[in-house]
Amino acid sequence: MVEDSKMSGFYKLSRKERVKMLMKVTGLGEDDLGPLIDPGKVDLEILDHMIENVVGAMTLPLGIATNFKIDGKDYVIPMALEEPSVVAAASNAARMARNLGGFTATDTGPLMIAQIQVVEVPTPYAAKNRVIEAKDELLRLANEQDPILVRFGGGARDLRVRIIDTSAGVMLITELIIDTRDAMGANAVNTMAEALAPRIEKLTDGRVILRILSNLAEYRLVRARATFDKEMLGGDDVVNDIIAAWAFAEADPYRCATHNKGIMNGIDAVVIATGNDFRAIEAGAHSYAAVDGYKSLTKYEKDIDGNLVGSIEIPMAVGLVGGATKVHPVARACVKILGVKTALELGHVIASVGLAQNLAALRALASEGIQKGHMALHARNVAATAGARGEQVDIIAKRLVEERNVKVERAKEILDEVSK
Repeated sequence: MVEDSKMSGFYKLSRKERVKMLMKVTGLGEDDLGPLIDPGKVDLEILDHMIENVVGAMTLPLGIATNFKIDGKDYVIPMALEEPSVVAAASNAARMARNLGGFTATDTGPLMIAQIQVVEVPTPYAAKNRVIEAKDELLRLANEQDPILVRFGGGARDLRVRIIDTSAGVMLITELIIDTRDAMGANAVNTMAEALAPRIEKLTDGRVILRILSNLAEYRLVRARATFDKEMLGGDDVVNDIIAAWAFAEADPYRCATHNKGIMNGIDAVVIATGNDFRAIEAGAHSYAAVDGYKSLTKYEKDIDGNLVGSIEIPMAVGLVGGATKVHPVARACVKILGVKTALELGHVIASVGLAQNLAALRALASEGIQKGHMALHARNVAATAGARGEQVDIIAKRLVEERNVKVERAKEILDEVSK
């Protein structure tokens, strides 16, 4: 367990010094973090069994977000992504939330939905009733498919039936609600759906086509909230402008697309670092946001003291059992860094990072503008692209920002000057 996630001055350290501090704070050693701090130690033989036609690996930068206190517990959070300013922004927002208690998160449990599509049903409403009447039988059949999941407290919990009118005709959709415990659950959910298909066909006199999970995991929600100190944000005007910026996103889908993308900047980075399925999380988040017209996944308001209160509600189908989370050595190292014990705890952390990232983006947009901080960090990428190394990177990046000309061509010119 991390005692203190503040890690003052972490960003000022060299990479090797950061690794030493991370080891000290987490109590992990090189055996735990080896593949993370040295990607060359990742065994390609492992990767060769994860997907098809493997020829190599692509390495993403992996940073550590600091300052996070979630449900009273400190976390240092691994984030894997290529976009500059995200890790720094999330850490800064967490610092402002920490001053008033940090983040608090709750969840609705690890429930996933399996869908069984039936077509060519002669009497769909009567068929719906027959399926509902057979609920206990169907749940028992589903649970027989995964006795290990049932033993750990999971399994099929409920069943619902919907009739939908489509361009291909009326369809009857049977949906299983399944507790997947600490797994993301795709394999268990799909297996149960396939097992029920023959019985559903007999009950409905129809023909089953699809038997598959839904990534709109509306029963697997995580909610997180935090209060951000108004003085640390910049005062009353900044608080009001952040709320106005959020209201713009809430009312306008063109703005909301970018607003929610900013939330996912933080969320995806942690999901990827822990070896979870970021495409599933993206699909679930955006479809949930669009249920009643595309809306913001976050909300903002002022408390009686004028501080900013932010909250997020988002489907969070992540797991700690199976898949890349258990197979990929870097993902395993990231889970150890987090110290999370359950998939629900991991969901709390990820949702909190999403809220922090969104707050940081709104604050930048509502005050100095997004480009100031973003371009300062982007300038380092440009300097490195131009061929700068070591101290040259900081020297050239500083010049690029001062000149407001963050271009590779200019970086190469400055590099020539510095080299001489």
